[in-house]
Amino acid sequence: MAKRKRLTPANPAYLDTPAPETKSMFQTPRAAPIADVARDASSTAALNEMADTLARAREDGRMVVELPLDQIDMDHLVRDRLVVEEAEMRTLKTSLRSRGQQTPIEVVALGGDRYGLISGWRRCHALAQIAEEDRDDAPTVLALLRKPEEAAEAYLAMVEENEIRVDLSYFERARIVAKAVEEGVFAMERTALQDLFRSASRAKRSKIGSFLPVVRALDGHLRFPHVLSERLGLSLAQALNDDPEFAQSLHAALAQADADSAEAETAVLTKALARQDQSLKGTSETKSKASGPAFRDETIGAFTLRRHADGTLSILGASWPKRMESDLKMLLKAASDRVEK
Repeated sequence: MAKRKRLTPANPAYLDTPAPETKSMFQTPRAAPIADVARDASSTAALNEMADTLARAREDGRMVVELPLDQIDMDHLVRDRLVVEEAEMRTLKTSLRSRGQQTPIEVVALGGDRYGLISGWRRCHALAQIAEEDRDDAPTVLALLRKPEEAAEAYLAMVEENEIRVDLSYFERARIVAKAVEEGVFAMERTALQDLFRSASRAKRSKIGSFLPVVRALDGHLRFPHVLSERLGLSLAQALNDDPEFAQSLHAALAQADADSAEAETAVLTKALARQDQSLKGTSETKSKASGPAFRDETIGAFTLRRHADGTLSILGASWPKRMESDLKMLLKAASDRVEK
């Protein structure tokens, strides 16, 4: 039977310092070079993607940017707001001081670190006044960068913001229509009215359009156009349409009165309008007397044939029998054919 070999116990000294080959087994393996390249490439791609996303957000107007206030051209567009009440400006400044600018303005890049204001005229002026009062030499404003394809879109953005935020007068609304045409943004006033006030009702657009003669006649002559009432404005528009020379009378009356308040200016316009109405009434009565009766009547059976001074005819009667309508239509058709021949 084979004799078993006795094993010798391990030497404790060997356990204190591991052998070189044993030590290397527990060291952290060095990363392969390709892993470093892949990690760097991934980091670079992520940074580039983030930069592109931020750039697109800025260009698309989805990111608020902080711009120096002195780089904003506030007269880039003809403004629709003519006057800002002092009390209204004080309220806005108080809000900006206590809560900061909550709503960004809208601008369009003009090149050379310049930006044209689209909307936010009140906020810019309030911030400028605050900077002057606080002696801030470098005021800034929060803005969204817009890229309107045409100037018409910029005007529309301004109009829509003020329609939502501010109760503009009909004179101010009609004025921006006229100015947009003068600037060449729109070819015709009708097109400008339809486009700029597309969200308004048809009745409202009609009233704005009715104020256009008043804007053409009195823009630059009124000191308080923003308080011109709807009723007085429509009456002035009618008088100007009836007599375009009435504008000269209004200019003279306003210049002579030199009104220093909205009430005084309204009184001047009302008085001039009353004189114009009286003058037109007197002229109409004089023409009527000179030309004789406005019409002559001739009774034919149950009907009256009225001959007007301008040569037109009217047939008057209590009612027109249904059975005679076709005969009348045939008669009118035959008369029309003879006139055309």
